[in-house]
Amino acid sequence: MNTVSESVLTAFELIVSVDPVLLSIVLRSLAVSACACVLACAVGMVAGAWLAVARFRGHGFVLVLLNTSLALPSVVVGLVVYLLLSHSGPLGFLGWLFSFQAMVLAQAVLVCPVVTALVRQTISDAERHHGEQLRSLRAREWLRGLLLVWDERFALLTIVITGFGRAISEVGAVMVVGGNIEGYTRVMTTAIALETSKGDLPLALALGLLLLCVVLLLNMLAAVVRRWRERRDAGLSGLFDRAGAGA
Repeated sequence: MNTVSESVLTAFELIVSVDPVLLSIVLRSLAVSACACVLACAVGMVAGAWLAVARFRGHGFVLVLLNTSLALPSVVVGLVVYLLLSHSGPLGFLGWLFSFQAMVLAQAVLVCPVVTALVRQTISDAERHHGEQLRSLRAREWLRGLLLVWDERFALLTIVITGFGRAISEVGAVMVVGGNIEGYTRVMTTAIALETSKGDLPLALALGLLLLCVVLLLNMLAAVVRRWRERRDAGLSGLFDRAGAGA
């Protein structure tokens, strides 16, 4: 019990004193996850919006593959990216294996299906409400997708936050492609696993507390955005109702 209490106190001391090793790991984690989230959202939002409005042969099969990709283990994603970036792989010429870029790519591949599926569902729901009006104006699929994305931009912001939370809490894929090299590719989740196995509980606890704080802040931000959007929609609905009653 004394060991646990001492470890907790030491962990708080590391956080309060802004330990350089702790700070570098946290900043690297945030940078990797932010870059991966940007890439995943750029691809996922376009693909999700297109899948929501497009109709083509094999559309249902594509959705099945998309939903299946949501359950892919992170270590499998890491293995695939590792094979792609290995010296004998098709992307081996980049020299990205065990680097910052490799971790970004692995997290982006892992997060992209999540973003795509959530965006597709959001835009598909919006299409059911506003699609008929847009089709009556003879708007093409790509234009309908863009208009619906803009209309649901606040809901999509919540998806971006969700994607970042998924990225920063990932451990398996970045461990495989990053190698957990101290000072280069060590992030919060991999450092927690390593320090726990070494018995260095204070650093592992400090990183765990900071990771929990990041996830908590993301959930709070998502809740704030969701509540603000609900109030905005309720206000607009009330405004239209009053305008209709006045007419």
